[in-house]
Amino acid sequence: MKKFDKDRLVLSLAGPVLALAVAFALTSLVLFASGKDIIEPYQLMFDSAAYADVQVLIINQAGTYYLAALAVAVGFRMNLFNIGVDGQYRLAAMAAALVGASVDLPGPLHLALIVIVAMLVGAFWSGIAGFLKTTRGVSEVVSTIMLNSIATALIAWLILPKNFGVQPAGSNNLTTGDIPESGWFPGLSLGDGAGEIYGFTFVAAALGVAYWFVLNRTRFGFDLRATGESESAAQASGVDAKKMVLTSMLISGAVAGLAGMPTLLGDTHTYSLDFPTGIGFTGITIALLGRNNPLGIAFSALLIAFLDKTSASLDQFGYEKEIATIMQGLIVISVVVSYELVRRYGTRRQQQKVGEELAAGHALKTEKEAAL
Repeated sequence: MKKFDKDRLVLSLAGPVLALAVAFALTSLVLFASGKDIIEPYQLMFDSAAYADVQVLIINQAGTYYLAALAVAVGFRMNLFNIGVDGQYRLAAMAAALVGASVDLPGPLHLALIVIVAMLVGAFWSGIAGFLKTTRGVSEVVSTIMLNSIATALIAWLILPKNFGVQPAGSNNLTTGDIPESGWFPGLSLGDGAGEIYGFTFVAAALGVAYWFVLNRTRFGFDLRATGESESAAQASGVDAKKMVLTSMLISGAVAGLAGMPTLLGDTHTYSLDFPTGIGFTGITIALLGRNNPLGIAFSALLIAFLDKTSASLDQFGYEKEIATIMQGLIVISVVVSYELVRRYGTRRQQQKVGEELAAGHALKTEKEAAL
């Protein structure tokens, strides 16, 4: 039976706990410097979270964030920085909405078509970056940043009424048209006034389980982690590193394509100019805070969703709702710093334990020799 490693557990928790503590302290300092009460905003946010409708909003938002963070985490595991998740997510959502609105199929087939289109478009868009990296050595950071901008321009062109867009009467908004009800994903209703949890939120949870299983219980997951740790070492053991890089980018993009499905299939049923943006960048924060662990990502997604949804009413009490945005930004900075501090402490602790074990072994050997 594998021995429980208490030090490893403590170190794995120390990073995110320290990051949150520092972010909380710095946010309080900002409030104090601006002459605001440093306790009341947090109390108001917790009070807001006591309402059932706000809780549903938090869960639904967390589902979207969870999918975006999983997409980022797949890249991180390969030591790839896919910061193009936002472009992949938005382009995939629009393409899926266009296809979903233009066909009329039985429910399961309609849903399957929309989801498959979203995954294929997301995978294709991230695959461009993967192809450039494996064939031309182009950094995925540079290519995915550029592809985000290209995706934004492409969406703006596609949604024009002269192309594929629809402009509702009396509105300045542009949409892809409404998806028929056969293409909606049923949700879980929590009663009057509370709303319903998007059905795709449960799919997101299932994908988290699949992510853990593939990563930790399959040969592909082992190859992916090994390549992320050392590409040259993995290649020496027979792993095709370039193939793994391309495959990881394709999977990352496919998951990113699913990030828009909770909102598209459970709420808006169309893609429009006011479709949520910035999801991919929030996913980076969540993946970092959750240390690429599916359970850690889940808690992080709920935390960021809590900050988003409960801060919406702060301005009614004289506090800027951007407090939550400040805290999220501070979390990113704190995560980077705290994880490095924890890593250095862990390295020193490991060296100390090795030294203690060597000293104990030497002492035991000396005792045996003296006994003889």
